[in-house]
Amino acid sequence: MKKTYNKIVLAYSGGLDTSVILHWLKETYKAEVVVFTADIGQEHDPVLVEERANSIGACKVIIEDLQEEFVSNYVFPMFRANTVYEGEYLLGTSIARPLISKRLVEIAEQEGADAIAHGATGKGNDQIRFEIGSYSLNPDIEVIAPWRIWDYVSRADLVNYCKEHQIDIDASPDDPLYSTDENLLHTSYEGGVLEDPSVEAPESVWQKTANIMDTPDTKTEVTIDFRNGDPVALDGQPLKSSEILSTLNTLAGKNGIGRLDLVENRFTGMKSRGCYETPGGALLLKAHRAMESITLDGHAAHLRDELMPKYAQLIYDGFWWSPEREALQAFIDKTQEKVTGSVTLSLLKGNINIKSRTSDFSLYDPKVVTFEDDENTYDQADASGFIKINSLRLRLNAKRNK
Repeated sequence: MKKTYNKIVLAYSGGLDTSVILHWLKETYKAEVVVFTADIGQEHDPVLVEERANSIGACKVIIEDLQEEFVSNYVFPMFRANTVYEGEYLLGTSIARPLISKRLVEIAEQEGADAIAHGATGKGNDQIRFEIGSYSLNPDIEVIAPWRIWDYVSRADLVNYCKEHQIDIDASPDDPLYSTDENLLHTSYEGGVLEDPSVEAPESVWQKTANIMDTPDTKTEVTIDFRNGDPVALDGQPLKSSEILSTLNTLAGKNGIGRLDLVENRFTGMKSRGCYETPGGALLLKAHRAMESITLDGHAAHLRDELMPKYAQLIYDGFWWSPEREALQAFIDKTQEKVTGSVTLSLLKGNINIKSRTSDFSLYDPKVVTFEDDENTYDQADASGFIKINSLRLRLNAKRNK
């Protein structure tokens, strides 16, 4: 028996899928539908989004600028761990979902809605991220996932639905050649012409990063100031978190930095080919590691790096609000207490080079590390006992094995 709802909150982009879903929800459940659009740095026209939602019959349109919250409370905490999934992916889509889920749940409560809905497909990771995130914040929330319950199976079906129900949207069965997801951290491209991993992605796919052949022939330099592991200024100028990431996106993008073509393992068990552009994120990862190299204790850094893949997996799989992710975050944040100082990067033809690292909290002591006269700060003779103690078990094993 089909459930009944009086009011539903829909995560709405204004595109083909969610526009059809908006109409379908109204027709199927005879319910009022509140649409919610999170502005997290994607290119969109809020006026067009609102007009389209109203024309389809939304009872209310909520569009929120969440860019600063997204970067400050989600992106930067993730980057404190130098987080990458499967060695390469900077989790640009994954890290946006907890914030959207949080606002969906909050708006549902605020509007007295019975359920929330999203446009994620039944094959992808986002359905899991949206729903696990929502249940983590409201265990009683009802979630509607149309792609798992309706009879439509393709973009062509949705285009035909729009024609049948006179939904005004500029779409055709053949356009686009791939799907995109965009926010201030990254842009992803999947599906369509990208589904064959043996075929190079067309150059036209890349929207945020210049082709190496078209990048400047002279170096671009930028200094990033960190405080407690987070970027706080560029070239000495304090900026908001979202402004820092936006500026770095531009600098890196014009130098051809931040492209990734990856076949990843989805949480649902299948392999998927995705192309990602994370220009500013690539700079932040490089600079943050450089900052840590002189300010973070080696053993603390190694332990954090051992835990990072688990932390990345939790974010990728949608467990941002889990107690284990929060516990790991507490440890990660503890390691960042002295990660403060400045790193200067040099950018050229897709390359990122470290020019300098400075910090008032540096653990790097030239007097200790020098190959010249160390002014008796380190007695090299001490190394003999150190080596003998650390090799004791190996020498005992060797004797036994003879």
